[in-house]
Parts: sequence; structure tokens; C-alpha cells
Amino acid sequence: MQYNQLGNSDLNVSDICLGTMTYGQQNTIEEAHQQLDYAISQGINFIDAAEMYPVPTSGETYGLTETYIGEWLKHQQRDQLIIATKIAGPGRGFKWVRGGAKAIDRDNIKQAVDDSLTRLQTDYIDLYQIHWPDRYVPRFGQTVFDPTQVKETVSITEQLEVFADVINAGKIRYIGLSNETPWGVAQFSHAAKQLGLPKVVSIQNAYNLINRIFDGALAEAAYYENVPLLAYSPLGFGYLTGKYLNDKPEKARVTLFENFGQRYLKPNVSKAVAAYVEIAKRHQISPAQLAIAFVRSRWFVASTIIGATTLEQLKENIDSINVVLDKDILAELDAVHTQYPNPAP
Repeated sequence: MQYNQLGNSDLNVSDICLGTMTYGQQNTIEEAHQQLDYAISQGINFIDAAEMYPVPTSGETYGLTETYIGEWLKHQQRDQLIIATKIAGPGRGFKWVRGGAKAIDRDNIKQAVDDSLTRLQTDYIDLYQIHWPDRYVPRFGQTVFDPTQVKETVSITEQLEVFADVINAGKIRYIGLSNETPWGVAQFSHAAKQLGLPKVVSIQNAYNLINRIFDGALAEAAYYENVPLLAYSPLGFGYLTGKYLNDKPEKARVTLFENFGQRYLKPNVSKAVAAYVEIAKRHQISPAQLAIAFVRSRWFVASTIIGATTLEQLKENIDSINVVLDKDILAELDAVHTQYPNPAP
């Protein structure tokens, strides 16, 4: 396992990060702890969660992921682990999240941090991320910015000022963004520099073979502001394993939650996936490991977030650290990308 510095922080995160959004929905607490134990045994030191997990989120399961992690974390050597979680933003209609008040403002940030600390059974969070912006932006498969959707929002300066207070209180160490835009990265970075406020050290966005939107303006922002990517959904919601090409496996996420992951139902997704799976077969690499190895090969990725519902899947995903794609394979992948550019943005 390799480790990478996260932005200008002193956090050195494992090349692979363990994602946990299935804990409490598709995975029991026993299965979650088994996964956590195995991940740590393989050199993973980075665990990512969110207050709204598991997903699909609901009032009945809200917070269970952090609770499951907390029951495990209290038995671990805390200073050897990097724990990340996220505050939910507005606009999603989750009435069970902090009583429905979800603006990224002082009251909500402080309550969300304290609630996560309680569930995680820890005194501090290493990386605290804004799950999606307080302001309107196209997100989760939307691609067109609509000015008529712009609304009054909490200023970026105000958000950073609150985070500064929480950092000074010792409750969080660093802050990060998620599902952000190039403009957002630049504005957060500029405000921090101008006012001496905490600088964001990472951005967690979707990135995979069928969604390479980050390659453009976001990569530029990441480079100049030193805000590396924590890539989520490297398997494209499981589509890049090829398991949905001919059937819907009984316990798979798309089968269980039909309205989830709409971005992967767009034209050309199946054609692109089939082409990538064929490349994997030709080079005798599993499609999952090919997809993860591709994400890990990108210069702007500090850690690739993997998730699994079974221990066998987790082992296969982690073993992708042993797969190095040569220039010929990367050229084949780029050729498919040229033919089917970003079918699931």
C-alpha cells in the first residue's frame, strides 16, 4: 500500500480508502466490522463516511454507518487511522437530517460535527467534508447550470469562519469539499488565502472510466490550488464490473434500489462498459481491478474510495493495488473514451 499527502495537510492517506455507505443498509454491523478489520490488515488507514449514510438514506437508517464505525473505532489505535465524514447540505428533502435544517451555517455545522463525534465515539474527525455545496449547483448526474435555480446561500467566507472555530476547538483537523465545481474550489481557496481561514485540502467527486469530467477544469483547479481528488464510485456504481451487462444480480444495488444511480441509465453506458470489460478480458485483468487501477493512475488522485457489500468484493478491490496499467492499456482505454466520452457524467 502506498500513501499520499492530502493537499497541504499532514495527513498521509492510503492509496485506497474504505468507503462505508452500505453499512446499516446492505451490511450488518458484524459485516461492517469484518470489512474494517480486513481493510486495516491490508494497510488501509483511511475510512470515509457521512452523517446521512447509509444510502439510500432514510429516517430509519440515518446515522447508522457512523454508529457502526464508532463501535469498531473505540477498540482501535485512533492516531493510526484517518477518519473522514461529511455534513449533508440543503436541497435534498431529508427531513430526518437535523430536523430538516441543513444549511451549511454555524448552528448546523456545530450540531452536525457534535452528532458525528458522538456516533463515531471519537474526540476528533481528521477530515470533515461538505457533502455537496450549500449553494445551487448541478449535481449527482445533472450537467447543465440553470441560473433560475440560484438562491440565497450561506457565504463561503461564513462557512470557513465556522470551520475555523471548530478546528480551533480541536473537533476537526482539516476540511474538504465534495461534489464541487471548479468555481467552488477556487472560491474556497481564495477566501482562505485572503482572510487567513482554513484551506480545503481535498475534493471528493465521482470519477471513473465512464465519468472523466474531472479531467478538465476541475483538474486545473486541483493542480493550482493543491486540492487533490478523493475519487468516489471508481466502479461506476458497479456497472464497470460488467455485472449489469446481461442481467441484474439479485442482491446488487441497482436491483435493490431501482431509482438509485440514474446517471448510469444514460445512452452509451452499456456500450462503453462492454468495451472496457473486453479490454480487461484481453489483458487477463478483472474488470473491477482494471477500473480501479485506472483511477489510481491519475496524477490528481490522492486516494480511491472503494466500497463493497461482500468480503470477496472487498478483497478483489483492494488487490487492485497490484495492478499497474502500462501505456498500451491506457491508450486502449483512451480510445474507448474517445468513442464514448463520459456517458455517465
